[in-house]
Amino acid sequence: MIPVSQPFLPPKDEYNVLISKIWDTKWLTNNGMFVQQLEKELLEYLNISSLHYVNNGTVALQLALKSLDIKNEVITTPFSFIATTTSILWEHCEPVFVDIDPKTLCMDPEKIEEAISDKTEAILATHVFGIPCDVEKIEEIAKRHHLKVIYDAAHAFGVKYKGESVLKYGDLSTISFHATKLFHTVEGGAIVNNTGEKLDHQITLLRNFGYEGEDYITAGINAKNSEFHAAMGLCNLKHIDEIIMKRRIITETYEQFLGNRLERPFISNDIQYNYAYYPVIFETEEELLFIKSKLERNQIMTRRYFYPSLNKIPYLKNTYSCKISESIAKRILCLPLYSDLHLDDVENIAKLMTGESRNELTYNGWSRIYRF
Repeated sequence: MIPVSQPFLPPKDEYNVLISKIWDTKWLTNNGMFVQQLEKELLEYLNISSLHYVNNGTVALQLALKSLDIKNEVITTPFSFIATTTSILWEHCEPVFVDIDPKTLCMDPEKIEEAISDKTEAILATHVFGIPCDVEKIEEIAKRHHLKVIYDAAHAFGVKYKGESVLKYGDLSTISFHATKLFHTVEGGAIVNNTGEKLDHQITLLRNFGYEGEDYITAGINAKNSEFHAAMGLCNLKHIDEIIMKRRIITETYEQFLGNRLERPFISNDIQYNYAYYPVIFETEEELLFIKSKLERNQIMTRRYFYPSLNKIPYLKNTYSCKISESIAKRILCLPLYSDLHLDDVENIAKLMTGESRNELTYNGWSRIYRF
């Protein structure tokens, strides 16, 4: 079976060296030496000034909202993983959905201002599949309306925009280090702060029960991560450039065999991409379901990511119409992409999709639109 994603694991010897040190020190958590070292090395690799390592990307989003004292309406995207919306709901805020740009699949900045009300306090936008939002327009709008900006950068590890880390934009960015991400610590995440030491102090408090010295300063939570997770991150970080290079080659191989037969999100020349995902957009949901089923019959797993459009989840208080997101969510499919995926498997996937492999029936709609 070919999974849609598979975590990179470093050589066991590299990890065992660090695990042995944990056994020697018996320091398992509470800001241990590997957590501190990982934060330092991530700062250097990502070329940013502030990073707080936490236990997952969802808690990172919640802490971002909490640290900025957001209590009311948050303008956000309907095209993202569910955690983007539920983090807003868990902080007792109201998500206000703005439709997406059909090319980048990120929040359409041209539609933000009409969604702003006297209750709006922040914009929470997602760099979808690691493709940066229109950060300059969003910053301009936020400054004009005195709004905070948080970027869900779960997919954007290592991504650069105009030569600088995309994590440098917004008041805060959050990252996921979940096992499915191109850089992972098994479970984990981080908050990147671009607003200065005062907010750094607040995030540090919130991450550790609001505790400082022997005093409880504020109502915090346990968002710390362990030495075992940090050790995995330290090992994986040594291999990250190789991981990205392999994913680039796999992406280029897909493009070689699929060509322009399928629509793909637009990535401008200003972006240094990380090859986090390989999404393709079909003309109809029926075509997507046909190809998804065909690949599954051949033991190839895909994922409808993101589906459904988040403005359609059933437990929202208010209803929103986001026609572009709703349409694309029904027609987008992520193909297998991970560093150990064999290029001959990529070729086979592409040929199965285009009906060029032997002993495979071809769906008429797909054949009519996509076969040459």
